Amino acid sequence: MMRKYNPYRLPPWLRTCRRICCQLCIPFAIFQGIRTLFLPTSFDVLLLFILIILCCALHLEWI
Repeated sequence: MMRKYNPYRLPPWLRTCRRICCQLCIPFAIFQGIRTLFLPTSFDVLLLFILIILCCALHLEWI
């Protein structure tokens, strides 16, 4: 049986890193979205998709 995920059991440096990533992922996703509107390449679309998934996962505390 798997244990339930508890972010408070993480080391302090990892919690700090997670908080910083949570704060920076939305501005990066917005910038990438604007860049994708002007110069759409397959790499830009893929990177935007990954950033959106990462933002959702961090803000909903999936990871």
